[in-house]
Amino acid sequence: MSTTRKLRLGPLPDTQTVKLTFACSAGLKADLDRYASLHAQTYGEAVEAATLIPYMLEAFMARDRGFRKSMTSEAPQ
Repeated sequence: MSTTRKLRLGPLPDTQTVKLTFACSAGLKADLDRYASLHAQTYGEAVEAATLIPYMLEAFMARDRGFRKSMTSEAPQ
């Protein structure tokens, strides 16, 4: 594992997965592939770009203040 740089998305946990299919632009796919390559270099384990997407979305949603606020305002009282 390289300690020279940190990525926002850390090592991936072992979890069960559900297959999800989506369409994206060629540019986004290229960026995802580059991120997957960098992730593999950083953490020493090859991973496909599609495997990273759920973790990226989860991290994004966890940091989205508007989404978090809506979750607390929808909670039963």
